[in-house]
Amino acid sequence: MTNREYLNQLPNPSIENPIKILMSSCLAGTLCGYDGTANGTYPSALKLLGQANVKIILFCPEEFSFGSPREMCDIHGGTGLDVLEGKAKVLSETGIDWSEGMIKASERMLAIAQENKIDLAVMMDVSAACGSQVIYDGNRFAEDKKYQIGAGVSAAQLMRNGFQVISQRDFASLEILYKKIDPTHEVNIDAKDHHEIDWYKDYFSTT
Repeated sequence: MTNREYLNQLPNPSIENPIKILMSSCLAGTLCGYDGTANGTYPSALKLLGQANVKIILFCPEEFSFGSPREMCDIHGGTGLDVLEGKAKVLSETGIDWSEGMIKASERMLAIAQENKIDLAVMMDVSAACGSQVIYDGNRFAEDKKYQIGAGVSAAQLMRNGFQVISQRDFASLEILYKKIDPTHEVNIDAKDHHEIDWYKDYFSTT
């Protein structure tokens, strides 16, 4: 089932029965980024906050295991699913193996999702933990840095346990979510999800 199909079939939320969303903490402005900031602002995610018929649960996998500030990290040799299966590693920018800590953080995020019976996760794309569509392929600081299609460790953990995950860049999917939350919302029919933008199609058609 695609993200849009899944979102369309969700029941309309109410104050008594809100839609439950697990969100990467940085998307809500929490200062949990590698450098102690929120890595910028994300209007597409912030729009979900403060709604009476939405329950937001925040979690930052990397801060959970490594604190903040911390080194940057990326997946080497595969995707987040490969890390969970022991086929790839998460390495910090100085080469420290963070795989075990990332897996523990993903297990904690899964437990939170299950405890709260979430309907959906909205997560920071490209992150080695939270990416859902695109992540770096190896060190992001490499001269010839590369991207790959795939999920980070925590997103992969949620996905393989049956939870739907979208990113803050899946604008078309988010438009459906906004409409569910607020029936008066005028849907932007030109909005695209991350895999539909020109950069994604051009980059991955040539790699």
